[in-house]
Amino acid sequence: MGLSVWSKFKANPPAVTFELSGETDGIFKIEPEGRLYYITALDRETRATHNLQIAALDAQGATVEGPVPIIIEVKDINDNRPMFSQAKYEGSVRQNSRPGKPFMYVNATDLDDPATPNGQLFYQIVIQLPKINDVMYFQINNKTGAISLTQQGAQELDPVKNPSYNLVVSVKDMGGENENSFSDTASVDILVKENIWKAPESVEIIENSTDPHPVKITQVQWNDPGAHYSLAEKEKLPRFPFSIDQEGDIYVTQPLDREEKDSYVFYAAAKDEYGKPLSYPLQIHVKVKDINDNPPSCPSPVTAFEVQENEALGSSIGIFTAHDMDEANTINSILKYKIVEQTPQFPMDGLFLIEEYEGKVQLARQSLKKQDAPQYNLTVEVSDKDFRTLCAVQINIIDINDQIPIFEKSDYGNLTLPEDTAIGSIILTIQATDADEPFTGSSKILYRIVQGDGEGRLGIDTDPHTNAGYVTVKKPLDFETAAISKIVVHAENPEPLVPGVLYNSSSFASFFLFVTDVNEVPVFSQPVFQAEVSEDVAVGTKVGNVMAEDPEGLDIRYSLRGDTQGWLKIDPITGEIFSVAPLDRETESVYRVQVVATEVGGSSLSSTSFFHLALKDVNDNPPRLAKDYTGLFFCYPLSAPGSLVFEATDDDQQTFRGFHFTFALGSESLQKDWEVSKINGTFAKLSTKHTSFEERVYNIPIRISDGGRPPLEGTVNLPVTFCTCVEGSCFRPTGRQDGIPTVGMAVGILLTTFLFIGIILAVVFIRIKKKGKTNVENTQASEVKPLRS
Repeated sequence: MGLSVWSKFKANPPAVTFELSGETDGIFKIEPEGRLYYITALDRETRATHNLQIAALDAQGATVEGPVPIIIEVKDINDNRPMFSQAKYEGSVRQNSRPGKPFMYVNATDLDDPATPNGQLFYQIVIQLPKINDVMYFQINNKTGAISLTQQGAQELDPVKNPSYNLVVSVKDMGGENENSFSDTASVDILVKENIWKAPESVEIIENSTDPHPVKITQVQWNDPGAHYSLAEKEKLPRFPFSIDQEGDIYVTQPLDREEKDSYVFYAAAKDEYGKPLSYPLQIHVKVKDINDNPPSCPSPVTAFEVQENEALGSSIGIFTAHDMDEANTINSILKYKIVEQTPQFPMDGLFLIEEYEGKVQLARQSLKKQDAPQYNLTVEVSDKDFRTLCAVQINIIDINDQIPIFEKSDYGNLTLPEDTAIGSIILTIQATDADEPFTGSSKILYRIVQGDGEGRLGIDTDPHTNAGYVTVKKPLDFETAAISKIVVHAENPEPLVPGVLYNSSSFASFFLFVTDVNEVPVFSQPVFQAEVSEDVAVGTKVGNVMAEDPEGLDIRYSLRGDTQGWLKIDPITGEIFSVAPLDRETESVYRVQVVATEVGGSSLSSTSFFHLALKDVNDNPPRLAKDYTGLFFCYPLSAPGSLVFEATDDDQQTFRGFHFTFALGSESLQKDWEVSKINGTFAKLSTKHTSFEERVYNIPIRISDGGRPPLEGTVNLPVTFCTCVEGSCFRPTGRQDGIPTVGMAVGILLTTFLFIGIILAVVFIRIKKKGKTNVENTQASEVKPLRS
C-alpha cells in the first residue's frame, strides 16, 4: 500500500528533525520535515487505538522539544461478519411449558465495534420443520438469542405426534436493518419431552379416618428440579385441610366429614426461585367417601296424615319419607319402613300398612269410621343397614259430608215491618242443624234466599258457633213495589255432599214478609241538576228544569231557596226554571240555588236538591286599567324622551290565549306630543315625543279595545306629572289644602292647648297642698293627746 500522509508537524530552531516512538506497529512513520504518515492499512480489530510520541531533535540528535503524545483512534467499518459459536445446537422442551420462557440460547459474535451498528446482532428463526398448519411453535429473542415456545406451541406441542423439531436460525449485523449487513446461520435440533406437570387423578378420602394425620393423598411434579410448590383455595373455606411440601407431595391434614363437605377443589402451583409461575396451576379434586355414620332421621316429631271415612281398601293415605345424611343412592342411605305399633287397636289391629321402601301408607283391613276413632297413632321403624329409628305418624279421620242441614221448623210465620226499617236491622233468626263433624265444611251452614227477594233487600248471616241464621235488611224496603213477599230460604254446606246424598225439603224454610206503608219524602231524580246559558239571555228564558216524585203518588209543588241575586223563578207544578232578571257572569259564574219539592196533602213532607246554572261569558265589559296609575311622573325638566308602562284588564272571561288589547291615544291632538305602543296583549307604554313639557299634571286619554264579539272599547285617563325630582322621586311643595289649618289657626290651637295644661297643673298643685296641711294637723293632735291606762 502507498504512503498516506496523516498530518505534518513543525518545530522551532535549533530543531532540525523529528523522532517517532510508541505503538507504531511498523505502520506509522515521520519524515525529517515533520510529515506523519502510515504505510499499510489500519485494522481496528488488531488495535483500536495507537499511542504515539513525537520529539523534535537538533543536529546532534538531542531532544529540544517534546516528546508530544499523539493518540490515533481507528474508526470501525463493517468488515467482519457475525459468526455463531457453533454450527449446530441441541436442546429440549417440555410440552405445555409456559410460553415466552426461554428453554435454550444460541450465541453469535462479531469482531466489529459493538458500540456501533456494525456489531449489533439480530437473531431470527428462518425455518421451522415441521411447520404444521403454517403455525410457528417457537420464537427467538431478536437481541439475546433466547428460544421459547409461542402461545400455540405451549398448547399444541405433543411428543407423541412430533417428538422433535429442527430450526434454522440466522444472525445479522447492522441490527438486521441494512441490506448490506452480513449474516450467518446455524441449525437447532429440539427434542419435545412429555410434560410431567399434569393434574393427578381425582382423589377419594374416606371420611372420619382415624389414621394419624397428615396423610399423603397425591403428588405433583414440575418438569425440572428446583421448583417451589404451593396450594391455593378455589373457594374460601372456614378451614383448608390440605398442604404440600417442596417435593410436590400433597397431604390431608385432618379427618374430613362428608356430611360437612363432600368434595374439595383447589390448585397446586409451581414457581421459580423468583416467585414467578412456571406454568398454569393444576386443579386438584378430592372426593370424600361416605361411611354409614348417620342413623335415619324422622321428617318431624309427628307426621300427620288425613283420610276421609269410608275410603276404599288400599287407598293411599300419604307418603312417609325419612332422611339419612349419608351419601344418597348408596347402601348407607337406603331406608326400610315398618309399622311396629298402632294405637288404638280398635276396631282391630293392623288397619294400616306401609310400603317397605317407598313409605306409602295405605288402608289395609277395612274402611274407617270417625265414630270408632277420630285419630290413630302409628310407630314406624325406619332402618338402614346399621341403624334403626322410631318415628311417630298421626292419622286423623275426616268426617265426610253425608248429612244435610235440617231446619228446626219449615214455616217461620208472618213478619210485618214498616218500609223505613233501618238497613242492618236483624228482623228474624232462623236455625238449622247438621249432624256432620262440628266446625268443618261439612257441618257449617250457609243460608241462601232462593225465592221472594229478587231485589236483594234481605241477607242472612250465619253465626259461626251456633249455625243460627240472622235475617238482615240489606237494602231499603219498599211498600210500593213489594208489599207482601213469601221468602224461601235454603240451608246448605260449603262442602259438596258425597255422591248419593241430596238436599231435600228438610233443608228449606219460609216466612211471609208484610211491608207497611210509611209516608216518605219526595225523591228527586238526581241530587244536583245542572244547566248552562249565556249571561245575556233574555229575561223570561227557560234555563233548566228539575224533577221529583212522591213515593206515595202525591202531587208535588216546587220552590226555590237561596236565590240571593233574585235572578230565577221556578214553575211550582212543572219544575221548569226561568230567568226573571238580567244575568251577570262577572258577578257569579256558576249560580247555585236550592230546589225544594213538597208533597201536596199528607204530611206536606219536603226534600231538597240543587240547581247549578253555569253562565257563559259574553263580551259586555269594556277594557279598563288594571290598577290605579296616579303615581306616574317624569322628572322636570325632561332631558330626553321617556316612556311609562301601564297594564289593562277586562272583567269578561279570558280565553285560553289570554287578553289581546289594542291601544291608541284618545285624541288626535295629542299625537304631536305623545304616542302609545303595544308591548303584548295586556301591556302598553306611553312615550313622550319631545322634552318641551311644563311642570304640571297632564291627563292623557287612552282608548283600549278588546277585539271581542262584539268588540268593546273603553277610554281611560292616565295622569302623568312633570315635577322636580329629589333622589329619583317626585318633589312637590304642599300648598293650602282643604282640611289643613292656617298659621293663625295653628297658633290659636297651640295657645289653647298650653292654657288647658296650665289649669290642670294648678288644680293638681292645690289639691296636693291641701292634703299635706291636713296630714300635719293630724300629726300635731296626736302628739298632745293624753295617755290613758
